[in-house]
Amino acid sequence: MTDRIAFLGIGLMGAPMATRLIDSGFALTLWNRTAAKAETVSAGRAIVATTPADAARNADVLMTMLETGSVVESVLFGPDGAAAALKPGALVIDMSSSPPPLARDHAARFAARGIGYLDAPVSGGVVGAAAGTLAIMAGGSLLDFARAQPIFAALGKATRVGPAGSGQLAKCCNQAIVAITIGAVSEALLLASASGADPAAVREALMGGFADSRILAFHGKRMIERDFVAGGRVRVQLKDQETILAAAKDANLHLPLSEAVTALYRDLAARGQGDLDQNALLLELERINAPARVGPAPDQPTRG
Repeated sequence: MTDRIAFLGIGLMGAPMATRLIDSGFALTLWNRTAAKAETVSAGRAIVATTPADAARNADVLMTMLETGSVVESVLFGPDGAAAALKPGALVIDMSSSPPPLARDHAARFAARGIGYLDAPVSGGVVGAAAGTLAIMAGGSLLDFARAQPIFAALGKATRVGPAGSGQLAKCCNQAIVAITIGAVSEALLLASASGADPAAVREALMGGFADSRILAFHGKRMIERDFVAGGRVRVQLKDQETILAAAKDANLHLPLSEAVTALYRDLAARGQGDLDQNALLLELERINAPARVGPAPDQPTRG
């Protein structure tokens, strides 16, 4: 692999993604605010940079996997930002979840300097990142998308969904479905439990029917086990919900289901549970419906 990649953001998702790229033979330079996380992923097989600008210098491709759009803006265009260090002809792939208008703005700013740009957020969580089975939703030119294919192939399946900003719009659609379905599964299991049925058996009965989904299979099992260890965090899901509602406002849409789930996530985060897994929406529904509860197991909010 001839492209040198600067990978910025070695968190829950970024760490397994960067590891897969290293394992696939790409030459990586890593940067993370907490340098120790980058050092752990590097394990002597990649360079660890001290600033985003240092990471971007001489990079052919710059990839970001950061928590919010404001962080992406700061890491790219703030002091010691990566953007100023990029050479003409480089390609930026922002795999963070950011507002669509920000992606379009970044695409224009990079285009003015002869730098390609794709907004390419992902779905599949930490499990998909580690397995290389992520769904990648890319916005940008056909040429830039084709150039990124060898990189995307190491991470999962990529689909170009339109021009710059379209990838982030697709991620909004994904997160709307995820959040509403987590809410639906939470309500169904709580209804089953409160009404005297075995929620684990109800989940098994539903799987394979029209109500089946990956969320019922994965998050439903974790809810019954009361495993709220973070894969995708509540605060990140809430950030995505706010982006969904902003996109809906721009499109003159009223999305009552997304609005209701967003309110639940806001209350959950306000109660200090923002670092739990997004499936902890169940806890907010249990609080509203106390003493109803799903499953007898003790809560598992943290590892170890």
